[in-house]
Amino acid sequence: MLLGSNIHSRTGYLAGARKQIGRLIGEIQKISVVYESEPWGFDAAVPFLNQVVCVETDLSPEQLLGQTREIERMFGRKQKSKGGKYSSRTLDVDILFYDDAVIYQPDLTLPHPRIAERRFTLIPLAEVAPDFMHPVLNQTVAHLLKECPDKGKVWKFEEKPFHAI
Repeated sequence: MLLGSNIHSRTGYLAGARKQIGRLIGEIQKISVVYESEPWGFDAAVPFLNQVVCVETDLSPEQLLGQTREIERMFGRKQKSKGGKYSSRTLDVDILFYDDAVIYQPDLTLPHPRIAERRFTLIPLAEVAPDFMHPVLNQTVAHLLKECPDKGKVWKFEEKPFHAI
């Protein structure tokens, strides 16, 4: 799953999401470092923080989607982007893969349909699962990253220490 936030407190939203994932979805098996990136598909003053978590779950894909939406709502997210219109958000929780399942439903498409187009997704995903084979494109995550057409900037996030005056 890909976690994302570009509204204060970005690190707090990611930490809260990880906690709720462990409580509502399952045990986190792998976790990438946090990356910062330019907004994708729209302009915003604050960059996004993104992180990939790999989770072991007993939930079905549909149940998993319901829980990710519930977690987003817990942190103030009102609705997913509609009609390709993106905006700043407190928290975004995207299901990237569910093992090698291929699902096309009105509310759920797996693998995530834009994985191969987004460096901010592929960079942390390649950190935790470089050899995972995309079940539709039949390419590894590492290969998808190498061929990704997205030129957006993505860099490791370094939280600056707070200094009281």
